[in-house]
Amino acid sequence: MSFPLLTAVAAVPAVGAIATAALPAAKRTAAKWLALLFSLLTFALALVVAFRFDPGAKGPFQLTESHAWISDFGVRYELGVDGIAVALIALTTLLIPFIILAGWHDADPLEEATPNRRWRPTQGFFALILAVEAMVVLSFEATDVFLFYIFFEAMLIPMYFLIGGFGDRAGGDGEDQAASRRSYAAVKFLLYNLAGGLIMLAAVIGLYAVTADQLGTGTFSLQQIVEARAAGKLDIGTGTERLLFLGFFFAFAVKAPLWPLHTWLPGAMGESTAPVAVLITAVVDKVGTFAMLRFCLQLFPEASSWATPAILVLALISVLYGALLAVAQRDIKRLIAYASISHFGFIILGIFAMTSQGQSGATLYMVNHGISTAALMLVAGFLISRRGSRLIADYGGVQKVAPVLAGTFLIGGLATLSLPGLAPFVSEFLVLVGTFSRYPVIGIIATLGIVLAALYVLVLYQRTMTGPVKTEVRSMPDLRVRELLVVAPLVALLLFLGVYPKPLTDLVNPAVGHTLSVVDKKDPKPTVQVDAGPGGGRAGQAEHDQDREAAK
Repeated sequence: MSFPLLTAVAAVPAVGAIATAALPAAKRTAAKWLALLFSLLTFALALVVAFRFDPGAKGPFQLTESHAWISDFGVRYELGVDGIAVALIALTTLLIPFIILAGWHDADPLEEATPNRRWRPTQGFFALILAVEAMVVLSFEATDVFLFYIFFEAMLIPMYFLIGGFGDRAGGDGEDQAASRRSYAAVKFLLYNLAGGLIMLAAVIGLYAVTADQLGTGTFSLQQIVEARAAGKLDIGTGTERLLFLGFFFAFAVKAPLWPLHTWLPGAMGESTAPVAVLITAVVDKVGTFAMLRFCLQLFPEASSWATPAILVLALISVLYGALLAVAQRDIKRLIAYASISHFGFIILGIFAMTSQGQSGATLYMVNHGISTAALMLVAGFLISRRGSRLIADYGGVQKVAPVLAGTFLIGGLATLSLPGLAPFVSEFLVLVGTFSRYPVIGIIATLGIVLAALYVLVLYQRTMTGPVKTEVRSMPDLRVRELLVVAPLVALLLFLGVYPKPLTDLVNPAVGHTLSVVDKKDPKPTVQVDAGPGGGRAGQAEHDQDREAAK
């Protein structure tokens, strides 16, 4: 048997979570270093996966693993990766060490423990982060629908405790009030995602019933279902397929999050520590958009085409709504949360534009948004921890006392608004081009999101970093060595992928081509206005039509 590499990538952080949680309470520093060690080892294994993956190889999945699990119900332990999954696994395993470093002191016990101020279990904090990493990685690897569903839902448990038990210390309210806000945000996060998961579970059971009826034996295998449909052995009725699609899509739209199912995100990010906020929006939420590509489009191609107009409208609303609310925010972290809602709108727009440029751009956007949001949110977290407030109005003149912090904050903000030369620009450009080529009106309106992004990012920077130095920030220290180790690699990646995105595009394009072939979509041919010349308009147009027919 070959080495189960995909299992190892998920097993290492799972083992790390158990080992970290098992350390005695006094071994807080050892817990931090152990969690960091396991996260780096996981990233090293993810790099091995990336190097062993061959984008030019035939077949949708590589490095596959398949073992019987619950045979009576057709459930198998099936793993496999395409280029999209490889890119997102690399993103996840890259960000986790930075999240751990950035949250190095976030779970330290409070200096004065009183009945109203709880001690924070350091071991539990880092163990939960590693547990989320393991479940997210398995979600990207799973090619059995039921296996995917288990980890899609299981990741909610550690995330609930990270939001509700390890919230932001800034704000100025008493511990009881802060704990109440955290609990509310955690419960809202859990209820929204559980509701989506329960609806998806009904659709998963329905899919099994359809395959059992037509294939003689039920199956949850994505590849087997896709191949059976292509061979004409499986014919899901139009009405049934659309209902199943809606069950899957609802769960993924909650996770993404797509308007109007987004309302859990600002509270969850606002009440979390900055590293946990990055874990939510840069890692966990990507499972929703990834699943739209892997499961919605490939399992239900007809229903995906049927629902596309409505989904594009919802995505467009997300782009504009999220950007407008970001402009109006007074809280730094909630501003970044609403900006992420706008960015997820762009990602979903690219997915359902059903063009190669749109879906390639959406996949790149998942990666680039993860890097840019991590850079901006983590620097914002360093800023907030120094001042003890999330309110924009409490800052001013920071660039004069902490120029490195202000400079990295600016780069993260410019990446968020997709400045040319930084990584998100390439992905946003591809999404808009891919959308415009098939849906020009939606593509044009979506560009307003770029204008609004420039507004909320530059106003945020102006109000916090420029102007007179406020008394409360005069003694603010600049970034420390540990914080520079977090931010510098992210900034370097934003610059590198901004000028040379080819490694990512080469990785994801074959997977995008496979997805479009399953949905039976081709890129629309460009329409060219032909100058008929002196021969007359109709003659020139007729000649052009003949040329197009000959080209076909």
